[in-house]
Amino acid sequence: MKRNFLLHGAMFMALAVALGAAGSHVLSAKLTENSLRLFTLGVNYQIYHALGLLAIGMIFDQYPNRKTVISGWLMFVGIIGFSGGLYFYALTLSEWVRSIIPVGGLLLISSWLVLILAIFTKPTKTYD
Repeated sequence: MKRNFLLHGAMFMALAVALGAAGSHVLSAKLTENSLRLFTLGVNYQIYHALGLLAIGMIFDQYPNRKTVISGWLMFVGIIGFSGGLYFYALTLSEWVRSIIPVGGLLLISSWLVLILAIFTKPTKTYD
């Protein structure tokens, strides 16, 4: 399981760097100032939480329990919902996606809170 989080963290990080470059070099001339700000916010949060997934992959060695796994999956889905929602909204201005973005944010917050619980939970069987 930890390998999944390390792999996903690295993949999200690579994607964030590529999207950040696209945003600053290609999209900056095509998006409104507010849309570019939202796009950049998505990139920043994706980077923070890609690092979080990498950390969860490493933390899993010391705290191999179900809560650590749940924390990783909450963060994975939260990145897609929050950052992905921001990207989609910035590029399309589709109003319906605005309801997904806060859900993604709640998932990211939840992932950190569950990780705190995981650290205070006795290790169980290995999920790797």
